[in-house]
Amino acid sequence: MAKMEVKTSLLDNMIGVGDMVLLEPLNEDTVIDNLKKRFDHSEIYTYIGSVVISVNPYRSLPIYSPEKVEDYRNRNFYELSPHIFALSDEAYRSLRDQDKDQCILITGESGAGKTEASKLVMSYVAAVCGKGAEVNQVKEQLLQSNPVLEAFGNAKTVRNDNSSRFGKYMDIEFDFKGDPLGGVISNYLLEKSRVVKQPRGERNFHVFYQLLSGASEELLNKLKLERDFSRYNYLGLDSAKVNGVDDAANFRTVRNAMQIVGFMDHEAESVLEVVAAVLKLGNIEFKPESRVNGLDESKIKDKNELKEICELTGIDQSVLERAFSFRTVEAKQEKVSTTLNVAQAYYARDALAKNLYSRLFSWLVNRINESIKAQTKVRKKVMGVLDIYGFEIFEDNSFEQFIINYCNEKLQQIFIELTLKEEQEEYIREDIEWTHIEYFNNAIICDLIENNTNGILAMLDEECLRPGTVTDETFLEKLNQVCATHQHFESRMSKCSRFLNDTSLPHSCFRIQHYAGKVLYQVEGFVDKNNDLLYRDLSQAMWKAGHALIKSLFPEGNPAKINLKRPPTAGSQFKASVATLMKNLQTKNPNYIRCIKPNDKKAAHIFNEGLVCHQVRYLGLLENVRVRRAGYAFRQAYEPCLERYKMLCKQTWPHWKGPARAGVEVLFNELEIPVEEYSFGRSKIFIRNPRTLFKLEDLRKQRLEDLATLIQKIYRGWKCRTHFLLMRKSQIVIAAWFRRYAQQKRYQQIKSSALVIQSYIRGWKARKILRELKHQKRCEEAVTTIAAYWHGTQVRREYRKFFRANAGKKIYEFTLQRIVQKYFLEMKNKVPSLSPIDKNWPSRPYLFLDSTHKELKRIFHLWRCKKYRDQFTDQQKLIYEEKLEASELFKDKKALYPSSVGQPFQGPYLEINKNPKYKKLKDAIEEKIIIAEVVNKINRANGKSTSRIFLLTNNNLLLADQKSGQIKSEVPLVDVTKVSMSSQNDGFFAIHLKEGCEAASKGDFLFSSDHLIEMATKLYRTTLSQTKQKLNIEISDEFLVQFRQDKVCVKFIQGNQKNGSVPTCKRKNNRLLEVAVP
Repeated sequence: MAKMEVKTSLLDNMIGVGDMVLLEPLNEDTVIDNLKKRFDHSEIYTYIGSVVISVNPYRSLPIYSPEKVEDYRNRNFYELSPHIFALSDEAYRSLRDQDKDQCILITGESGAGKTEASKLVMSYVAAVCGKGAEVNQVKEQLLQSNPVLEAFGNAKTVRNDNSSRFGKYMDIEFDFKGDPLGGVISNYLLEKSRVVKQPRGERNFHVFYQLLSGASEELLNKLKLERDFSRYNYLGLDSAKVNGVDDAANFRTVRNAMQIVGFMDHEAESVLEVVAAVLKLGNIEFKPESRVNGLDESKIKDKNELKEICELTGIDQSVLERAFSFRTVEAKQEKVSTTLNVAQAYYARDALAKNLYSRLFSWLVNRINESIKAQTKVRKKVMGVLDIYGFEIFEDNSFEQFIINYCNEKLQQIFIELTLKEEQEEYIREDIEWTHIEYFNNAIICDLIENNTNGILAMLDEECLRPGTVTDETFLEKLNQVCATHQHFESRMSKCSRFLNDTSLPHSCFRIQHYAGKVLYQVEGFVDKNNDLLYRDLSQAMWKAGHALIKSLFPEGNPAKINLKRPPTAGSQFKASVATLMKNLQTKNPNYIRCIKPNDKKAAHIFNEGLVCHQVRYLGLLENVRVRRAGYAFRQAYEPCLERYKMLCKQTWPHWKGPARAGVEVLFNELEIPVEEYSFGRSKIFIRNPRTLFKLEDLRKQRLEDLATLIQKIYRGWKCRTHFLLMRKSQIVIAAWFRRYAQQKRYQQIKSSALVIQSYIRGWKARKILRELKHQKRCEEAVTTIAAYWHGTQVRREYRKFFRANAGKKIYEFTLQRIVQKYFLEMKNKVPSLSPIDKNWPSRPYLFLDSTHKELKRIFHLWRCKKYRDQFTDQQKLIYEEKLEASELFKDKKALYPSSVGQPFQGPYLEINKNPKYKKLKDAIEEKIIIAEVVNKINRANGKSTSRIFLLTNNNLLLADQKSGQIKSEVPLVDVTKVSMSSQNDGFFAIHLKEGCEAASKGDFLFSSDHLIEMATKLYRTTLSQTKQKLNIEISDEFLVQFRQDKVCVKFIQGNQKNGSVPTCKRKNNRLLEVAVP
């Protein structure tokens, strides 16, 4: 993929408005419209000053590649288009170069992409910081802590398939060079109620499903678990499987991450044992049992699950069983033991499961902190990343939503304070007059919740601690008395008359007007969830466990350290944690990422304006924009400002040689911008109204078009002049080359003409000399010839009397000898190939050599056949001898023969020597087995077939039972007189026996075989070898066989078979047996 074009300014090629501080006009509709326009063009990031707004795209975008990391590395925040990498780089460079501790606050509702945003921040910091073995190990451990915490702290909800059900704050520690040294993780309010109950369409924590899907069978057996989700009451079945999520692969990832982070093998096994124990706790069920005093007592229905839990945890079964049935209350020196009814027993079981899982999660966080903490004592720089639940407004809001929204109120408070503080510091630093900014201060809402005397949390703690009957209704009554006059508190039962007839406000609820809107809270469960009680008997039972990890999770169960003081409530603990977090954030430079969910369907390309509007309100984005632009909407350093707008003034274009500030002053005076619209700081120009900036941008755009036109005009003139000069120069060069070419061509023509004339003259002279030489030579030859003829005449005349008698015969013999010699020499070069099947042979040159030519062809063929046979092994020779024998016996006689030519003769098909089934048969036969094949023996009485083993040895023919291997018949080869078969394409054949022999008592044999040709050939050869007599092979469509005392005619006819192409045999009468052949 080609590298994307890098923008040089936030304002270049802007889709919508990249920084909503510049939005004009500013209202809720324009904010949402701007976010939608950018979302539709895959621009998911938008700025509000230094705040990043992130809209979850629910799809992968190509904007997080290593090339993108390099694009944003060491760049000004506003230099490129909005991106989370720009904020990450700004925070990292401020920490590294300015020695300022940083914190990145990521907020938004479930499914808005907070967890992914925190991963992107950490991955960017890991990519741009230093390298080295130790540094890389630290980075890897920091990054691999995420999969572990996600497995144990995240779950699938209706809004998000990977929803964080806890708040996480990670402090990453760096040295003076900016290299990571380690980190510290803090967790807030794990949603432990999810362990025992999940809303419809949601899942329990990921680790339960990952363990059951990805663990090996050996590990599951060790943990006493089964892979089926439906076996466990704590796992909701309607959403057990999530599309696109591979729980088995994620389990392997978690195990690998635990190893990288530093978990020992026995620690990882202990963690999984605790998870298995929590799963199995949900399968414990109780039944009521009446006692003598009339009180109901709970008993465990099936103690098998309890037994397995005790085996996993090392707890005495009787101790845990009693803890589920009785509760001991201690007051000073007295102990009172009471029985638990079924409802109380289920409450105790669920409380134990929730506490066990919650404490395991806290232990995991502490264990990870031990591994990733900085090993050096030197002063460290810190970057904090806060990934915490956003503001929650559900149909049913309870205690969890109340304290989550309280945390968001505190974050909004510190956000406004730190934003105003940052603005004020910049104004002072730039020597700009600071004006007071009006904004909504939500301190009054925080006070309503956290006030130590009459705050809602304080009254909830007071109600939980007071003696007497305590219920959610009594808590609501107290709220109605104390908070009735508060302007942000609403209740139907309060003294305020304006809510008495409000039907949207149920009697068992109260409503708080948060900064993000009104939220209705169901008071049911507030007291119990705040108490978060675990019976002391269960704590002590857990402390007695033989499992070291479980024992360490319940230190209060130690009898030597019994503390009768009531443990702190959940609300007070969370309040203290939030106070510590706020104090920590106050010491750091804040950076904000506001995450927005575009739709509830978790689908790409869908932007629900109503849902986004709701989030814009409770995130306070409009308020944030107003605070950011209350003084000056836009500010920019003098150098980039002058560089961007210098073309608008003749004095600054194209180069300004003085200070940048002076150039900006000249520029703004030339453009006649009102003085009240801008101010000059020490290093920046401040612009009050976005319209002024947009006016500058419009002027710049128009000026760029004019400059482009000017550049085009100058370029076209230059191009035309250059083209003319080039054409002129080319014409001169072409003319010079043409003249040179014409002269060269004329010279070549004169030269070639001279050469032609010279060649003709030389030729004429040469031919004249040649004619003279030829004439001289012919004269000499004529003299020689005449002399030779004269001498010959003289010799013949002298010796004629000696040659007249034998001259003809000698000439004939000599001529014949020369012809034969020539014939053989030519045949030497025309001999065909040595392949025996090559039938090519040169044609005879002379008729009188016809017989010699044929004989030579025959001798050559015999010679090359011998050469071919000499290559055969003894085994191959035997095979070809058998095939040759079969050809002589059956070729053009038996229709089955052609199909057998290509099939090798194997003989012992059954491999009796190797098959233990036929050991008895093998032991009974001492001779070499030539054929061992299963044949169908035709019953003499009815024509039906029976499977038999047909064995041929050197001296005998044997038939044996196929199943038992027992020999049924044995016929010596000397008693076989004839073999009969049809001429058709069937496998039937009859073996005729000698009359009077012992084997012929029942008559001749009739068989059917798939290897008829091979069997008949081998039987023929073996009989010939042993008896020295040829076995008669009769091929006829009708032949007689002897069945006991009767002569039966076997007749082969053409017929249609019901069973396909298999021949059938049927006994018609005492004298006829018909074989139907297809």
